[in-house]
Amino acid sequence: MNAAPSPTSHFFTSQNLRLHYLDWGNRQAPVLILQHGGFDHGRSMDWIARELAADWHVIAPDLRGHGDSDWSVDAAYNMAAFILDFVNLIEEIGADQVTICAHSLGAMITTRYAGLYPERVAKFVNIEGLSVPAGADPLLAITPFAARVRAWVAQHRAATDRRPRSYISEEQARARMREKNGHLNEEQVHHLTHHALRMQEDGTYRWKFDPRLNIFPLVDFQQDEIESLWQAVACPMLFIQGSESYMPNPAKDGRIGHFRDARLIEYDRASHWPHHDRFDAFMPDLRAFLAQD
Repeated sequence: MNAAPSPTSHFFTSQNLRLHYLDWGNRQAPVLILQHGGFDHGRSMDWIARELAADWHVIAPDLRGHGDSDWSVDAAYNMAAFILDFVNLIEEIGADQVTICAHSLGAMITTRYAGLYPERVAKFVNIEGLSVPAGADPLLAITPFAARVRAWVAQHRAATDRRPRSYISEEQARARMREKNGHLNEEQVHHLTHHALRMQEDGTYRWKFDPRLNIFPLVDFQQDEIESLWQAVACPMLFIQGSESYMPNPAKDGRIGHFRDARLIEYDRASHWPHHDRFDAFMPDLRAFLAQD
């Protein structure tokens, strides 16, 4: 019996940050980028990667501030910075065209990349990763800009003195993982937690992600600019949604209509992580989509 495939770790430099990605081999095959979401890491895509590594050259990056990638010194976790990192990754691996399967924040970033460089993306699987509809936060519209800037400054100043949460054991951290997503099985909880932690000098554990990721960027692209990028995406799109997710369904609110060639599959008994929660249903759908001409 052949051994299960395993990835190798690689690093590249983007905007003076040392960023990490996993390469699952098979370099003669077409490139498939598996991009994780916020507060996550590239190893969260291992189950998908193992299934597809025989047919694809699978790359699973760690976003800046996540996994084994550097934290941004000035907490520059905005869309423009993330997109430039992704452009630099594609140049690093030397791919003329890629297929993308991305989750949440990772899907928001890479969907915009697909609109900026439509000729570089062959197919796209977006797992719960579109910006929320315009007007979803009514407080934003009525909060003066100066007040938002002051709040942003205060958050950054407070973060300087705030000590990240520590765990005395991996088991204590696993309990937090179970709390975040009750659909995960024990294998998933152990794997996701183990690769999300870094041991400190005192023997305690902390999450690898930068806690300043909780401070949302002060400004983003304007909604009409975001929608223009969606409309520029030329490749087929498959949207994946969980019926129990807090993220709004883009087929129900009309956002999917901005894409030229898109359809959506919703899984019942699935949260914001349907690729974990309903993996056995997700993988056949993913394979079928990737195999379509």
